[in-house]
Amino acid sequence: MRLSLPRFLSLGLALLLTAVQAQAFETKARAAYVVDQTTGTVLLAKNADDAIPPASMSKLMTLYMAFEAVRDGRLSMQETLPVSQHAMSYGGSTMFLDTTDRVTVSDLLRGIIVLSGNDACAVIAETLSPDGTEAGFARLMTRRARQLGMTNSTFANSNGWPAPGHVMSMRDLALLANHLITEFPEFYPMFAETEFAFDGRAPSNTRNRNPLLKLDIGADGLKTGHTQEAGYGLVGSAKQGNRRVIFAISGLSSEKERAEVSEQIVSWAFRQFSETTLAREGQRIAEANVWMGKDQRVGLVPAKDIDVLLPVLAQGKVKGEVIYNGPLEAPIAKGDQLAELVLMPEDLPQMRIPLVAEADVAEGGFGVRVSTAMSTLFTQFTASETGTEASQ
Repeated sequence: MRLSLPRFLSLGLALLLTAVQAQAFETKARAAYVVDQTTGTVLLAKNADDAIPPASMSKLMTLYMAFEAVRDGRLSMQETLPVSQHAMSYGGSTMFLDTTDRVTVSDLLRGIIVLSGNDACAVIAETLSPDGTEAGFARLMTRRARQLGMTNSTFANSNGWPAPGHVMSMRDLALLANHLITEFPEFYPMFAETEFAFDGRAPSNTRNRNPLLKLDIGADGLKTGHTQEAGYGLVGSAKQGNRRVIFAISGLSSEKERAEVSEQIVSWAFRQFSETTLAREGQRIAEANVWMGKDQRVGLVPAKDIDVLLPVLAQGKVKGEVIYNGPLEAPIAKGDQLAELVLMPEDLPQMRIPLVAEADVAEGGFGVRVSTAMSTLFTQFTASETGTEASQ
């Protein structure tokens, strides 16, 4: 059954549903995904599920698995690791490691985050690989990504070096960023570090390439990427007040364009949307019919406050409805999920919010059963007489 939003508004729910529409954001990025982490609202999705070369942004997966290993005790931050000939052979962005080095895990992680070290990734990969090879670690990365819900990610190496079949989607990268932020708060501050001068080896490669970190807009991560095929990309995050925004973009033409687009996204996400509490925990949204119950109806309430993100520029109303399969059969326990509140704000995806039973509804006694049975028989008889079908 569907209950329209105006029906439960008339029942006395005071929802703040004005100020709804935002201008659609146009981006030069070939692919982009922007999500408000606080509410889970997707603000922008452009080719977000395309599996494309992620360049160095795929290093975030290596970092995730390294953080897991430290948390689980399989690595320690002060442990030193050897550098293989294979790791040393990488070009591009490196820490300039060689086979005479033994490097602490702490330095390797900063070398990956701040310096985008391809060689540092390979050292971590070979250490954690089931077979001691980077290729073996890449296969492990792919399996772990699937477990995290990253369905469009496949890895051929640990660092994003161009390779056939090494791909990720922008949605997957944003999901991975969310895991890094929420699961590893003790490590996440490293992503905001702007400089790391490892052993004085590479004076020209000591600064974090994330263009947002120096802008005082709440940016605190995560990783840039660039190859000729992928173009310029960034997985970024910024926090202002109680809100955090996560985004992933790719396919830009230059460092300058990447910096401009990234700043535009952060500004747009924070200025064009605001968080609103539509209803409080336990506040009745609607009522549902109950079959064979001591009570004929049960209140439908949210199990927690309904906090949503809505556009703020133009005025309008959020369309919505309550959906449930009814009538509901007794007994019903308080807190049972019975329905969904579906909100349909303009220019944003639908929001589906579970609604639960406000109170217990016991099975009805003998009298209720008899009266319900008689009512059903009467309805069926009337329907057969008129040639129509009975419906609930």
